[in-house]
Amino acid sequence: MRIALVGHGKMGAALLTQWRKIKGHTFFVIDPAADAGAGTDNVTIFNELPSAQDCNFDLVIVAVKPQLIDVVMPAYKDRLAADGFIASIAAGASIARLRGVMGDVPVVRIMPNLPAAIGAGVSGLCADASASDEQKQLVSTLMAAAGMTIWVEDEDKLDRFTALAGSGPGYVFEIARAYSEAAVGLGFSAADARKLVLGTMAGTVAMALGSDETLEALRTSVTSKNGTTAAGLDALNGEGGLSELMRATLTAAYDRAVALR
Repeated sequence: MRIALVGHGKMGAALLTQWRKIKGHTFFVIDPAADAGAGTDNVTIFNELPSAQDCNFDLVIVAVKPQLIDVVMPAYKDRLAADGFIASIAAGASIARLRGVMGDVPVVRIMPNLPAAIGAGVSGLCADASASDEQKQLVSTLMAAAGMTIWVEDEDKLDRFTALAGSGPGYVFEIARAYSEAAVGLGFSAADARKLVLGTMAGTVAMALGSDETLEALRTSVTSKNGTTAAGLDALNGEGGLSELMRATLTAAYDRAVALR
């Protein structure tokens, strides 16, 4: 399978670190800012689109910034194989917009998040009606190499997924930052605060992933009546402030995703 990755920014490069491990596919990275000498056995890097006689593609992955799609992607319209298709990680670029630029070809939209760089991502996938089972399976295989995946039924659900998981690492980093800052306020060094906070978060998530209990039950299991955890939780969410803040966070991100359509 000959796969073109158009754009080699942070997310495209992160995904390629996992995709290049998959056997049976050849990747062609096209980006004017990429290091053309950094290819490997199954990755060739170009600073501009090579001529049609050199290569056409079974799959073209749109990884440029959304505002560049109308400028960059028309050159790829006639570079797909007869049964080729496109996939896109360009946030907010709708299937209709992509088909308007690339023609009447199957489209799969992908909403990854940054931990895909270490194979621990969570990605949402949405296909138009013309995408075949084989094409969707190829995208599933690619994204499974970068973490867990979920197919959603329409683009509105993908926008909701974006608000939850696509933007989610930013929320987690900010919570960890505030948690670490509070630890420094208790007298820990910045280095120790970071280590203790991230260790606590990682261990707690691992425990939850390995348990069938609800998150509420797990929280209750570590909360003694009138104990230190109960006092902390009362300050954190005693009046439901944290719950409301998280609802507002996801709603704001979803509203922005809708506005970017």
